[in-house]
Amino acid sequence: QVQLVESGGGLVQPGGSLRLSCAASGFSFSSGWMNWVRQVPGEGLEWVSQISSDGQTTYYTDSVKDRFTISRDNANDMLYLQMNNLKFEDAAAYYCAFGFNFWGQGTQVTVSS
Repeated sequence: QVQLVESGGGLVQPGGSLRLSCAASGFSFSSGWMNWVRQVPGEGLEWVSQISSDGQTTYYTDSVKDRFTISRDNANDMLYLQMNNLKFEDAAAYYCAFGFNFWGQGTQVTVSS
């Protein structure tokens, strides 16, 4: 059974940083491309970042380029999202996803002064 559990969200001031983690189990983590997706209440899902199975290729939506870094630890089945210089518009529930078929429960990021 595929299981994805996010953690690391919280309240941060604009300009601050957070590191999100996603613990994966129940599938061959090292074989799959992984994604981070976010959602603001009342709005649609927004894809944030993607990483290849070997961690060598990454993609970002334009609004987070040069601020967010996706990474993975295949030895420990972990996915990460380092978020720096956070802005008000980054506030959302963040989800990790295996491909786009399996999702975690999400972790909330709040940006407030």
